[in-house]
Amino acid sequence: MSESNFLQPGLDGKAAVTVTGDLTAAALGSGNVNVYATPALIALLEAAAINALAGHLPDDQTSVGTHLDVRHLAATPVGMIVRAEATLRTVDGRRLVFDVAAWDAVEQIAVGTHERFIVDRARFEAKARSKGDT
Repeated sequence: MSESNFLQPGLDGKAAVTVTGDLTAAALGSGNVNVYATPALIALLEAAAINALAGHLPDDQTSVGTHLDVRHLAATPVGMIVRAEATLRTVDGRRLVFDVAAWDAVEQIAVGTHERFIVDRARFEAKARSKGDT
Protein backbone atom coordinates (compact mmCIF):
# COMPACT_ATOMS: atom_id res chain seq x y z
CA MET A 1 0.00 0.00 0.00
CA SER A 2 1.34 3.44 -0.89
CA GLU A 3 1.60 6.05 1.86
CA SER A 4 -0.47 8.42 -0.28
CA ASN A 5 -3.41 6.01 0.08
CA PHE A 6 -3.77 6.66 3.79
CA LEU A 7 -2.09 10.02 4.46
CA GLN A 8 -3.40 13.26 3.04
CA PRO A 9 -2.41 16.87 3.69
CA GLY A 10 -4.62 18.52 6.26
CA LEU A 11 -4.35 15.84 8.97
CA ASP A 12 -3.84 17.63 12.25
CA GLY A 13 -2.82 16.70 15.74
CA LYS A 14 -2.62 18.40 19.08
CA ALA A 15 -0.66 17.96 22.31
CA ALA A 16 -0.54 19.90 25.57
CA VAL A 17 1.49 20.01 28.75
CA THR A 18 1.61 21.97 31.96
CA VAL A 19 5.06 23.47 32.45
CA THR A 20 6.70 21.93 35.52
CA GLY A 21 10.11 22.47 37.05
CA ASP A 22 11.54 19.46 35.23
CA LEU A 23 10.61 21.01 31.85
CA THR A 24 12.55 24.24 32.39
CA ALA A 25 15.72 25.30 30.63
CA ALA A 26 17.57 25.17 33.94
CA ALA A 27 16.48 21.57 34.57
CA LEU A 28 17.18 20.33 31.05
CA GLY A 29 20.51 22.10 30.70
CA SER A 30 19.50 24.27 27.75
CA GLY A 31 19.88 27.48 29.73
CA ASN A 32 19.86 28.74 33.28
CA VAL A 33 16.37 30.21 33.53
CA ASN A 34 13.24 28.66 35.02
CA VAL A 35 11.01 28.90 31.96
CA TYR A 36 9.75 26.27 29.49
CA ALA A 37 12.79 24.80 27.74
CA THR A 38 13.19 24.70 23.99
CA PRO A 39 13.98 20.94 24.04
CA ALA A 40 10.68 20.34 25.87
CA LEU A 41 8.87 22.52 23.34
CA ILE A 42 10.39 20.50 20.49
CA ALA A 43 9.19 17.26 22.09
CA LEU A 44 5.67 18.69 22.41
CA LEU A 45 5.63 19.79 18.75
CA GLU A 46 6.78 16.30 17.73
CA ALA A 47 4.04 14.76 19.90
CA ALA A 48 1.44 16.85 18.06
CA ALA A 49 2.76 15.56 14.71
CA ILE A 50 2.72 11.97 15.99
CA ASN A 51 -0.86 12.49 17.18
CA ALA A 52 -1.82 13.70 13.70
CA LEU A 53 -0.71 10.33 12.33
CA ALA A 54 -2.45 8.24 15.00
CA GLY A 55 -4.59 5.58 13.35
CA HIS A 56 -3.33 6.44 9.86
CA LEU A 57 -0.26 4.20 9.62
CA PRO A 58 -0.20 0.40 9.38
CA ASP A 59 0.79 -1.30 12.65
CA ASP A 60 4.21 -2.30 11.30
CA GLN A 61 5.10 1.29 10.41
CA THR A 62 5.90 4.38 12.43
CA SER A 63 7.39 7.79 11.76
CA VAL A 64 10.66 9.25 12.94
CA GLY A 65 11.61 12.89 13.19
CA THR A 66 14.33 13.97 10.78
CA HIS A 67 14.28 17.77 10.70
CA LEU A 68 12.96 20.69 12.71
CA ASP A 69 12.96 24.38 11.88
CA VAL A 70 11.32 26.06 14.85
CA ARG A 71 11.39 29.56 16.27
CA HIS A 72 10.82 29.71 20.04
CA LEU A 73 9.17 33.14 20.20
CA ALA A 74 8.33 33.74 23.86
CA ALA A 75 9.03 32.42 27.35
CA THR A 76 6.45 30.47 29.36
CA PRO A 77 6.57 30.27 33.17
CA VAL A 78 6.21 27.19 35.33
CA GLY A 79 2.55 26.36 35.96
CA MET A 80 1.19 27.54 32.60
CA ILE A 81 -0.28 25.16 30.01
CA VAL A 82 1.34 24.99 26.57
CA ARG A 83 -0.64 23.59 23.65
CA ALA A 84 0.84 22.57 20.32
CA GLU A 85 -0.65 21.86 16.93
CA ALA A 86 0.77 20.12 13.87
CA THR A 87 -0.85 20.08 10.43
CA LEU A 88 0.38 17.76 7.69
CA ARG A 89 1.31 20.02 4.78
CA THR A 90 3.20 17.70 2.39
CA VAL A 91 3.21 13.98 1.67
CA ASP A 92 6.13 13.07 -0.59
CA GLY A 93 6.37 9.27 -0.57
CA ARG A 94 7.62 8.41 2.94
CA ARG A 95 8.56 12.04 3.69
CA LEU A 96 6.02 14.08 5.67
CA VAL A 97 6.23 17.81 6.34
CA PHE A 98 4.16 19.45 9.08
CA ASP A 99 3.46 23.06 9.94
CA VAL A 100 3.82 23.32 13.72
CA ALA A 101 2.93 26.00 16.26
CA ALA A 102 2.48 26.37 20.01
CA TRP A 103 0.75 28.77 22.39
CA ASP A 104 0.66 29.39 26.10
CA ALA A 105 -2.27 31.08 27.85
CA VAL A 106 -1.09 34.51 26.73
CA GLU A 107 0.50 34.29 23.28
CA GLN A 108 1.94 32.21 20.47
CA ILE A 109 5.30 30.86 21.64
CA ALA A 110 6.51 28.86 18.63
CA VAL A 111 6.15 28.47 14.89
CA GLY A 112 7.93 26.30 12.35
CA THR A 113 8.06 23.14 10.30
CA HIS A 114 8.78 19.55 11.21
CA GLU A 115 9.77 16.71 8.88
CA ARG A 116 9.17 13.04 9.62
CA PHE A 117 9.81 9.86 7.61
CA ILE A 118 7.68 6.74 7.60
CA VAL A 119 9.75 3.67 8.46
CA ASP A 120 9.25 -0.04 9.01
CA ARG A 121 9.34 -0.18 12.81
CA ALA A 122 11.10 -3.56 13.22
CA ARG A 123 13.72 -2.90 10.54
CA PHE A 124 14.45 0.59 11.94
CA GLU A 125 14.90 -0.68 15.50
CA ALA A 126 17.03 -3.66 14.34
CA LYS A 127 19.34 -1.32 12.44
CA ALA A 128 19.75 0.90 15.49
CA ARG A 129 20.45 -2.12 17.74
CA SER A 130 23.08 -3.40 15.30
CA LYS A 131 25.24 -0.38 16.13
CA GLY A 132 25.96 -2.09 19.44
CA ASP A 133 27.44 -5.05 17.53
CA THR A 134 30.37 -3.05 16.15
